[in-house]
Amino acid sequence: MMSTILLLKELNKGFSYENSLNLKLRNMKIKISKLLLLSILIFQYAVTTAQKKNKNRETTQIVLFDGTSTDAWKDHKSENFPEHGWQIKGEILTVLGKTDTQEGGHDIITKEQFSNFVLELEVLLSEGANSGIKYMVVNTYPGKEGHYLGLEYQLIDNEKHPDALLGRHGNRKMATLYDILPARDNIKVNPAGSWNKVKIVVGKNRVEHWINDKIVIAYNRKSDSYKELVRFSKYKTLENFGSQKKGHILLQGHGNEVSFKNIKITVLKK
Repeated sequence: MMSTILLLKELNKGFSYENSLNLKLRNMKIKISKLLLLSILIFQYAVTTAQKKNKNRETTQIVLFDGTSTDAWKDHKSENFPEHGWQIKGEILTVLGKTDTQEGGHDIITKEQFSNFVLELEVLLSEGANSGIKYMVVNTYPGKEGHYLGLEYQLIDNEKHPDALLGRHGNRKMATLYDILPARDNIKVNPAGSWNKVKIVVGKNRVEHWINDKIVIAYNRKSDSYKELVRFSKYKTLENFGSQKKGHILLQGHGNEVSFKNIKITVLKK
């Protein structure tokens, strides 16, 4: 009888141990399942987030000058590309300088307006040249209706043109935000007669100027510091200067010969 009782106790211990083990295994399986589900959810979230980021980075590239066609451009005073003052030779677009025998080229603007974008091109200045690339250009400033005005990436021969020494703190030199903001010190600028790579990045309110693959200016065109700088510039009388949501690109004809090539703009998805 005692042996039977002891045997039953041992069996009960075994059953208790087995039940406990089974319970632990079930709990472990539940925890593993929860962890797997959480991992799957985290992975799906990461993939979705990455897809959204990639979607936000979608872009459209437009060639503004391919070496032959000027279809993207027009004279700032008409709907057509100017018949005189600009020439295409060897896949290079050149604005002619003013001489005793020729008037020289006038400003041209893109037919289309742009908001968020990356503008890239190469520029070659003749000796002593002064010009500019203007962006966010409009002709609707009160009191200046009909005049195409905008933010300007300065193009100038720092060594030979006197305007490079004017302005405040060097804000009229090559790659500056003309008459508003100077570029960083010791930037690499190839001399007149050589090509320089230019890039302008406009992302909503943040703007960057690049030259030869180096960023030289970054500013926020809605910031108080920017507005304060405008107050001391030639644009101080223009209300909300540079704050437009979109505008034309303008290549300036300023009486000096300047050449452009490989002009393209990448429109950034909002």
